[in-house]
Amino acid sequence: MVYTHNIDKVALDLGAVQIHWYGLMYLVGFALAWWLANSRAAKSQGLWNKDQVSDLIFYGALGVVIGGRVGSMLFYYFDDFIARPWMLLKVWEGGMSFHGGLLGVLVAMFVYGRKINKSFFQMTDFIAPLVPLGLGAGRIGNFINGELYGKPTDGSWGVIFPNAGVEPRHPSQLYEFALEGVVLFLILYWFSQKPRPRMAVSGVFLLGYGLFRSLVEFVRLPDDHLQYIAFDWLTMGQILSLPMIILGLVFIILAYQRYPLVNGINSDDQAFLDKHKASA
Repeated sequence: MVYTHNIDKVALDLGAVQIHWYGLMYLVGFALAWWLANSRAAKSQGLWNKDQVSDLIFYGALGVVIGGRVGSMLFYYFDDFIARPWMLLKVWEGGMSFHGGLLGVLVAMFVYGRKINKSFFQMTDFIAPLVPLGLGAGRIGNFINGELYGKPTDGSWGVIFPNAGVEPRHPSQLYEFALEGVVLFLILYWFSQKPRPRMAVSGVFLLGYGLFRSLVEFVRLPDDHLQYIAFDWLTMGQILSLPMIILGLVFIILAYQRYPLVNGINSDDQAFLDKHKASA
C-alpha cells in the first residue's frame, strides 16, 4: 500500500510561536555531533578536551546555518535572492544547501583551528565522522517537510506527496538519509577508529558524500526553477558534488604518499603531544 505523506511540519504550535520539525532536526544533528565529538575527544590521548569540543560545535553550527543558507540562495535561488534578499533570514521555511553548509563549516574550522593551534586537516579529520549525523537528521527534516522528493515510481515504497500530484514518488530524502547519513557514518566511524594519515579521513568523507549524493540525484527531481543543467539528467547537485569526488580521491592519495604515520601517529599530533608534555 502506497503511503500518502501527511505529516504536519509544525511540531509544537504555541500560538505566536511555532516550532517546526525541520528546526528540531538540526538540533538533533548538533546534539548527536556533540555526543560523538566528546566520545572521540575522550579517546584522543589529550589531543582534544571537552571545552574545545563545545566551542567546535558552536563554530560548526554557525558555519552550517550561515553557509547553508547563503549557499542555498547563491547556488539555487540566486535571482530570487537578488530580488528579495530578506529571503536569507527565513530559515524556518527550509532552503539549506549542504554544499554551502560544508563551505561554511570549513571556514569555521579554519578560524577555530588557528585559535587553538591546530592545522586545518587536524580539524577536518576530527569532525568528518560527525557530519553524517547532522546530514541524516537534516534529511529526515526534508522528508517531514515533504520537499526534495524524487521522480515517479511504480515501487511499493513510493510516497504520494500532496504538493507533487497523485503519483507515488521516490522518497529520495530517505535514500539520502540512508546513504549520506547511516552508511557514510558507519564507513567514517570504522575508518577513523584507527590512526590514519593526515587528510585520509577528510578524503573518505568527500569521496563518500560526493558519490552518494550524485547517485541519489538520478531519482531526485531537480529544483523547478533550475531543472536539469544538461543531458536531461545532470543536476546542480551533481555538479557541486563532482569537485568533492575529485578532491576526496586526491586527499586520500596524498595522505598515504606524503603523510605516513610515524610510530602509529600523525606527525602534527605527535608534535602537539610533545609540546604538551614539555609544558606540563
